[in-house]
Amino acid sequence: KIGKVPVILVGNKVDLESEREVSSSEGRALAEEWGCPFMETSAKSKTMVDELFAEIVRQMNYAAQPDKDDPCCSACNIQ
Repeated sequence: KIGKVPVILVGNKVDLESEREVSSSEGRALAEEWGCPFMETSAKSKTMVDELFAEIVRQMNYAAQPDKDDPCCSACNIQ
């Protein structure tokens, strides 16, 4: 059985507003369609980079939690 894979849609290079090809609203709409978080970052200006890594960890921790109604395998003991 394949586990849940965490997904985060990230728009990068938010510091280059004049060269934008995808609007924030388009990114948010796609993330909503996919059912995942959306963030915009800039490695150059260090905008939202730490927050992105924190969200990655949150998503990984959430995906690692087995659903009580749908355990990942017969060896799981959820209490």
